[in-house]
Amino acid sequence: MSRPNTLGPDTNAVHAGRENLGQAHVPPIDLSSTYQITDVESGGESYEVLAGGGRPQPGGSMVYSRLWNPTVARFEDALATMERAEEAVAYASGMAALSAALLAAVQAGTPHVVAVRPLYGGSDHVLATGLLGTEVTWARADGIAPALRPDTGLVIIETPANPTLELLDIAAVVAQAGEVPVLVDNTFASPVLQTPVAQGARLVLHSATKYLGGHGDIVGGVIATDAHWARRLRAVRALTGGLLHPLAGYQLHRGLQTLPVRVRAQQEGARQVARVLVEHPGVARVYYPGLPGQDPMGLVGTQMSGPGAMLAVQVHGGFEAAVRVAGRCRLIGHAVSLGGVDSLIQHPAALTHRPVAPEARPHPDVLRISVGLEDPVDLIADLQQALGDPAPRRRPCAQASPSAPVRTTPSTHHAST
Repeated sequence: MSRPNTLGPDTNAVHAGRENLGQAHVPPIDLSSTYQITDVESGGESYEVLAGGGRPQPGGSMVYSRLWNPTVARFEDALATMERAEEAVAYASGMAALSAALLAAVQAGTPHVVAVRPLYGGSDHVLATGLLGTEVTWARADGIAPALRPDTGLVIIETPANPTLELLDIAAVVAQAGEVPVLVDNTFASPVLQTPVAQGARLVLHSATKYLGGHGDIVGGVIATDAHWARRLRAVRALTGGLLHPLAGYQLHRGLQTLPVRVRAQQEGARQVARVLVEHPGVARVYYPGLPGQDPMGLVGTQMSGPGAMLAVQVHGGFEAAVRVAGRCRLIGHAVSLGGVDSLIQHPAALTHRPVAPEARPHPDVLRISVGLEDPVDLIADLQQALGDPAPRRRPCAQASPSAPVRTTPSTHHAST
């Protein structure tokens, strides 16, 4: 279980989950699929505790890795500490983590979900299909309270939202939700920039594949929450087998050590890219919370410590132009996913948000960019040539003043995207 969060976030990133290592300098990787039991009676008791979502008891067995793994548990404790939560539960993917939360709500007899778009396309899709026994009501951020029912089990939001970076006031959402738990997808911000538990959220979801791993070589998911919900989520994981592999747990735990440094450096790169793109004649709009006018509630600097490293661009010329720009990038990879050390660009409407209902799908002229750790000057040059500049200029972005005036183009983007 995570310790009291008395240290700074950067210190927690390095040290959380690394208690009781003995003489080892780094946590060991436990790859065992099964564990010895002392006798049938104590083994049965251990199994019952773990299968019901409990934690290993002193002197008890871990029985089987589907029920518990110490390497994964170290990552969970570390992430919980960073998110200021009591506990965390890790899964084989972000969608497995979300599915566990939905199944827990269904099991409790509260299958109704209120959700606010935009959401990640996979999250939107699983809610819209009702595959897991849930029923969804889509609501605006200011219309959550009227959408609640006696059988509402969760309110689900994502902020910053995928792909167009809209920000939601988490505390205001929590106030509307009342006694209904609020689940916040915190993937874009990471715990470096935002800790939703501090605003009253009960569950904080991450696609750990993204910033937590940070190198494009791990798939995983995790939910930080309180002890009550953690027990429910572990019980679902034990029954459905959506466990995170111990090696991935080790890699994710290691990734947390450099998470603050990576996120802040990527964020600075995104700031520079956004400031240049907003002036480009081929760009109709840049979606980035760090630009003037794109944080009307003043959440950057209060709820969030910074605007993050994700941005989206709406290009002139429609779908064809967007496809052309994505395909012409040479340095920036044309691929889905985000949050890694290398920059990626993708077309949400055609890829990650393809299953989303047409009225809620991102505009076909919008591209999503995940800014990595490359030199921002090189990223800008790549985007300029992709947008059609015959001779892209290497702008001295490192000397650009954050307070310099920025031209913004009036938005024609509909709230439904």
